[in-house]
Amino acid sequence: MGISLFGNRLRAIIATAAFCAAVLPAQAQTDPFAGGWTLKNDQSSLDFQSVKNQTTVESSSFATFTGTIAETGDATVTVMLESVDTKIDLRNVRMRFLFFESFQYPEAVITARLDPAQLSDLPTVRRKTLSLPYSLDLHGVQKEATADVVVTLISDDLVSVATKTPISVAASDFNLMGGVEKLEDAANVDIIPSATVTFDFVFARNEVQGTTAPANEPESQTEPEQPAQVALEPTGNFSAEACIGRFEILSRSNNTYFKSGSARLDGKSEPFLVSIADIVKRCPDMVVEVGGHTDSVGSDAANMRLSERRAASVLRNLVDKGVPAENLTSAGYGESQPKADNSTSKGRWKNRRIEFRVIKGATE
Repeated sequence: MGISLFGNRLRAIIATAAFCAAVLPAQAQTDPFAGGWTLKNDQSSLDFQSVKNQTTVESSSFATFTGTIAETGDATVTVMLESVDTKIDLRNVRMRFLFFESFQYPEAVITARLDPAQLSDLPTVRRKTLSLPYSLDLHGVQKEATADVVVTLISDDLVSVATKTPISVAASDFNLMGGVEKLEDAANVDIIPSATVTFDFVFARNEVQGTTAPANEPESQTEPEQPAQVALEPTGNFSAEACIGRFEILSRSNNTYFKSGSARLDGKSEPFLVSIADIVKRCPDMVVEVGGHTDSVGSDAANMRLSERRAASVLRNLVDKGVPAENLTSAGYGESQPKADNSTSKGRWKNRRIEFRVIKGATE
């Protein structure tokens, strides 16, 4: 009897263990995002490839981005456009100021929803390919598309979401054609107005917090890590070459706006002028000329006065932002130095501009 009872109990224990082994993993598999996940910037990559002069392929990347996957499978990745990395300092500056206009549009945001049901067996299969709908918010425009991605469970606490094939992004879809033209003009190249994007985002599972806080200790309120809005450039003051190159690039931006026929700065100029002030402050041994230029509409005398007043308005704005007045001077050139054909509206727009030029201290 005792042996029989022991045998029955042993069989019951084995059956219970078998049931748990079969059921509990299945329950875990139905919730692959339990606790949520956080992107590991240092283990991830985000790259894009562009083509100039028909055959020259250039690869660039972004250094700073953050992201999360919520328990629902909702994923968000925020890319700091200031962190664009082409491996060349002044090329980074062109990309930031002329193409992305990161002073006005500092972030690109990617959102998607990973369906937990599609990934419930990921702990078993470890790797799956999905057709993933996503949304990209870039340069003030939001577009939806679909990408093939590979989801790989690297370990119980690490998962990778990577492109299976490059994603094509057209400049025209995000109001970036003007930026393409500015890059072409600045670098004297022809650029195919689209890029291919690849990524490998690695996410770490969040630590599950206990439900009860220790006595006399408040529950931890962890703030999500914020991305650093830092461009990849030297800290401190710039070299003479870096200063001159930056002012030449900034002069091509055409992001200083005025009320029509007026020297009053439009408010949308402010983000750009904040960036200008920062750069002038980091070129302390130089005197920078703020030059005003107009199109040919109106009399020569009226255009000269308007260009002088607009240049002086920008100078005052920069001084108000803490730029030493002795590092600035202003001049008006009216319509005397056109960059484009005044017979077209596009040409006239290019000619209405503010330029920045180092006129003293250009040698180290």
